[in-house]
Amino acid sequence: MSVLILGLLIFLGVHSVRIVAEGWRKARIAQMGEKGWKGAYSVASIVGLALVIWGYGIARHAPLVLWTRPAWAPHLAGLLTLAAFILFAAAYVPGNHFKAWVRHPQALSVVLWALAHLLANGTLHAVVLFGAFLVWALVDFAAARQRDRVEGVVYPGGVLSRDVIPVVIGVVAWGAFAFYLHTRWIGVNPMG
Repeated sequence: MSVLILGLLIFLGVHSVRIVAEGWRKARIAQMGEKGWKGAYSVASIVGLALVIWGYGIARHAPLVLWTRPAWAPHLAGLLTLAAFILFAAAYVPGNHFKAWVRHPQALSVVLWALAHLLANGTLHAVVLFGAFLVWALVDFAAARQRDRVEGVVYPGGVLSRDVIPVVIGVVAWGAFAFYLHTRWIGVNPMG
């Protein structure tokens, strides 16, 4: 479990710099240059993510079961992750209603993804992993919304034709992941 926790501290810590130390972040970017900052940020993120994956894999060998998931949990998790995939795609497609309404669809997609996995998994290592991501994403979402208010950011309204793109991308990616890649990469069939 310690490898998993170390990975989460590194990965989520790097992704929390803008939340807790925006001034320090700007100073580092000024000092290192944008490419230097992005390079260091990427390396730290990759190291953290690798430790999360490795630590989760280790913890799966000796799971401590906290609760048995209800029969309906995988179905609700499927719906939540479908919405998460659509919102994640919406973060990168300009001019859609999802971004206009939610403002930060990627953070909200992580909230839904983590919540879905908490519902469908009752082991301690799952609670640590998905609970950490859930808490981080909620804080990140709130901080981003607050930053928008302070800076007076206004998001343009969406166009229906631009909504189709994240929906199609999200549904296709979700289908590929739910019906094939999750089993292949994670070793768990979420639909079975």
